[in-house]
Amino acid sequence: MRIAIAIGLLSVMVCTSAVFAAGDAVSVVKRPATEPANTLYPGNRPPLAPSPLVKLPVGAVKPQGWLRRQMELMAEGFSGHLDELSGFLAPEGNAWLRPDGVGDRSFWEELPYWLKGFGDLGYLLDDPRIIKEAKRWIEPAIASQREDGYFGPRRNLTNISTPKGGKPDLWPNMVMLNALQSYYEYSGDERVPKLMARYFRYELGIPEADFLLPFWQQQRAADNLASVLWLYNRTGEPWLLELGEKIHRHTANWTAGVANWHGVNISQSFRGPAVYFQQAKDPKFLAATERDYNTVRDIYGQVPGGLYGADENCRPGYTDPRQATETCTMAEMMLSHEMLLAISGDPKWADRCEDVAFNSLPASMTADYKALRYLTAPNMILSDRRNKSPGLQNGGAMLLYDPRSHRCCQHNVAHAWPYFTEHLWMATAGNGLAAAMYAPCVVKAKVGDGAEVKITEKTDYPFGDTIELGFSTAKAVRFPLYFRVPGWCDRVEIRINDRDQTLEVRPLSYLLVDRTFQEGDKITLRLPMKIGLTRWVRNKNSVSVNRGPLTYSLKIGERIVRAGGTDKWPALEIYPTTAWNYGLVLDEQNPAGSFEVVVKDAPVPPQPFRWDAAPIELRAKARKIPGWRQDRLGLVGLLRESPTKSDEPEETVTLIPMGCARLRIASFPTIGSGPAAQEWPVEAAGPYGVDRDKLNAVGFARVTTRQLRLVAELQPDFSAGILEWRVK
Repeated sequence: MRIAIAIGLLSVMVCTSAVFAAGDAVSVVKRPATEPANTLYPGNRPPLAPSPLVKLPVGAVKPQGWLRRQMELMAEGFSGHLDELSGFLAPEGNAWLRPDGVGDRSFWEELPYWLKGFGDLGYLLDDPRIIKEAKRWIEPAIASQREDGYFGPRRNLTNISTPKGGKPDLWPNMVMLNALQSYYEYSGDERVPKLMARYFRYELGIPEADFLLPFWQQQRAADNLASVLWLYNRTGEPWLLELGEKIHRHTANWTAGVANWHGVNISQSFRGPAVYFQQAKDPKFLAATERDYNTVRDIYGQVPGGLYGADENCRPGYTDPRQATETCTMAEMMLSHEMLLAISGDPKWADRCEDVAFNSLPASMTADYKALRYLTAPNMILSDRRNKSPGLQNGGAMLLYDPRSHRCCQHNVAHAWPYFTEHLWMATAGNGLAAAMYAPCVVKAKVGDGAEVKITEKTDYPFGDTIELGFSTAKAVRFPLYFRVPGWCDRVEIRINDRDQTLEVRPLSYLLVDRTFQEGDKITLRLPMKIGLTRWVRNKNSVSVNRGPLTYSLKIGERIVRAGGTDKWPALEIYPTTAWNYGLVLDEQNPAGSFEVVVKDAPVPPQPFRWDAAPIELRAKARKIPGWRQDRLGLVGLLRESPTKSDEPEETVTLIPMGCARLRIASFPTIGSGPAAQEWPVEAAGPYGVDRDKLNAVGFARVTTRQLRLVAELQPDFSAGILEWRVK
């Protein structure tokens, strides 16, 4: 699918308007305005493309409600205590902890991966322990800068092996720069921009032949460019744009298409062309990012949850919803969407970010945030320690919830919720604000003539559809206030103080409130949620069920078994205690009417992402599919084409939000009848033999059929053929 990006993307288009009171105006616009530029926060300086949305400094947005509880659990869990669990944070031989940068035990991505989220976690929670611990790593990083501008572990200066000797590997420093930028936004420590300027001078001086050599740094170098532009927007030094051009020249060519099929490389690097768009101002770079996203989703992402199957690389033919995604990929995909939202102003990126945040991320960790698993899939019926390769590409205990393993994900997941929180509210042109994504929080920001406004956002979103805003300001101040209209929403109910209005809106737009705000003002926004179905035509015609931003999964009972670790930090397996092999029975005339919405009366619990605590459920009709079984590896059997036949009795099943379900069926077969409905292929009753040069027997349940089809799945790097087969 090719998506054209209009050059007029940054313009404002009024669709609907209403007047509430004298001086108040409410309208629907396509995008936030880009002029006049925000004078209170550093957006893009000329000659960069103007910023539709500008990220507020770290700490301007603070989490509340269920969102704050996620981060408190992180602080109490493995992310907040990773120094007890990860050898990469041990002090012995740790190059990141030494001002001279010498050490061979920890020198690469792991420490900065963790630190960029860990530090932000402390800043958002105002947690003195975490802030102190983060600074313990930040100080030696700053102190490690050499006269030539390089900073960090010395081993990375020669970490890329070439026939002419070792060359610089700048990838770990790209990640550490994120941690330093957040620290500066929080603390105002001027040593950070000075370090960055000297380091970027060092990069500018690296010979072209030695700069950003393959592999990881070349794929992900747009992260380096993003930091260069961050500094340029604060200093205006023109030579930084020269460095930006150099970085782009040496970055893997994601503008021409998907440059690499590694799962995290995709989620982190597809944003690269759009990052460069800010400097080039050529719409083809925005279009390239959208095209790369669609290419991956169209082939490997015909599944719910906003991601794609790459466990650890996308593999031709492995497109079933049982194919999994790294937790790293989730965190980086969210960040990509957040950055692209700021660059383009296009609200579809906020929708996509919420999809991953609400439907995929929570299930990658235990509900108490004391363990994570490397891989999570939309359809997953068992999460144990046993090897699932070649069904999943990676061998080993990839589905075990373990706080001590899964290396990159164990460290990198720490930034997912903090960065999400930081992008809930963003600054706009005209010294305004935008509610870009929704969750309970408080934002303090300068607006209008420089006055500070505090907005308290109370909401059960994404479980509820109402958002209540309370305003506090020392003096009356006029500024534009934007609210994102999600793609699933076509009607907005808004109440400003004692006046209300219902507006028909175009999905993926913004509601603009332009008025003078005063102490005690209140705005209530309601985004009515309704049931919607996504039919994955290219993935066996399966179906996913949505309501607002949430996708729903079959509620499967969980039995948790300890499989190692300690009492404080156990490793856990999860086994199903209830049936999972259901196909949905849909009313073909009114598919959305096939579901009953059950909202629990109690308030949304502090930790709503549990299978037994979901604040909202759906009831649906379904039938079991006897032939749909667990395969020999413990993976859910492959989907077959829908609709399918089933003679099993009709049952009422419960669906819960996908993010609550660590065991899940979120891509459903559908049940049908008549000539369009197909028999579900029979699964083997035992293991398949693999002995060479002999007949291997496998048994099946008795079945009557007119056709037989034999499919052979080869192990990686094996060549084989079927010379003879018999039926008894």
